[in-house]
Amino acid sequence: MGLSGSVAARLAPVVRRAHTRRRGANPGRGHDVGRLKSPTTTHYLTSSSPLAAANVTFGVVRCGSMWRMIPAATSSAGPFAAIGDVLGTIWTNAVTPVDPPSNLMVLGMCAIALVVVLFRPLWHTTRHVITIAHEASHALGALLTGRKLEGIRLHSDTSGLTVSRGRPRGPGMVITAFAGYVGPGIIGLGAAWLLKLGYAVGLLWLLVAVLALLLLQIRNWFGLWSILVSGTALVFVTWFLEPEVQSAVAYAVTWFLLLGAVRPVFELQVQRFRGHARTSDADMLARLTGVPGLFWVAMFLLVTLGALTLGGAWILGVAL
Repeated sequence: MGLSGSVAARLAPVVRRAHTRRRGANPGRGHDVGRLKSPTTTHYLTSSSPLAAANVTFGVVRCGSMWRMIPAATSSAGPFAAIGDVLGTIWTNAVTPVDPPSNLMVLGMCAIALVVVLFRPLWHTTRHVITIAHEASHALGALLTGRKLEGIRLHSDTSGLTVSRGRPRGPGMVITAFAGYVGPGIIGLGAAWLLKLGYAVGLLWLLVAVLALLLLQIRNWFGLWSILVSGTALVFVTWFLEPEVQSAVAYAVTWFLLLGAVRPVFELQVQRFRGHARTSDADMLARLTGVPGLFWVAMFLLVTLGALTLGGAWILGVAL
């Protein structure tokens, strides 16, 4: 039932914490909603006004840095109502455009991503993210061409394997094999497009959803660990941190996908030159099509550099 403006204006609420205060919390600030750090802290507003007589109570729920007023009846209706409210808040945050960050921050995230890609010790660890995108692209290519996806394996040496069932030759197999090396760049291009539209937070939640779907196809323990760590990190950023930090992370991830998609192509050709990549995607495409593997390496490089150029232009607002 709705509340009249006059009744709401006379409301003098007393804010009462609905849970035990954390150890060391300042009792003098227990009522300061803006300083609370818990993402699901709930306060109930009570009063001796006519609202109390009508048993009307409201709760304040925080998700990240956004607060929502919900009826206490909703917050206490059970776990399904609470889950529904959380999902509603996530959806609202994801589809709400945010202001673009400063050019300095955008360039700063680009510089950080470039250092991570070029500095070998950092690259050896962060390359797992590119491997996840690589194998996810193989899986998507298989599904789009009607092949049956059997599973995905991610290994500690940053290699991976996607197994699908279908015809051993033909366009479906060619598309599936080709999608791997170009996938991270295309994903980065899609992320840049979302950033261009202002959906930085939505991008992060979309990546969380993609990782959740990939989790269903993982077939080894290291792959499970890689997906869970990546997903947990993204959930932490989107749930607990401030919008400015969320936006910075979204730009850093996008730059990393765009820049990180290029280096594996060069690494692939070095391995092929040394004779260590007989079963690579390029060599598989050569056997499937009769076209030399070097041609496919060049195609990988062309697509990834094109995605980097176009995606970078979208992010920086440069017209091509």
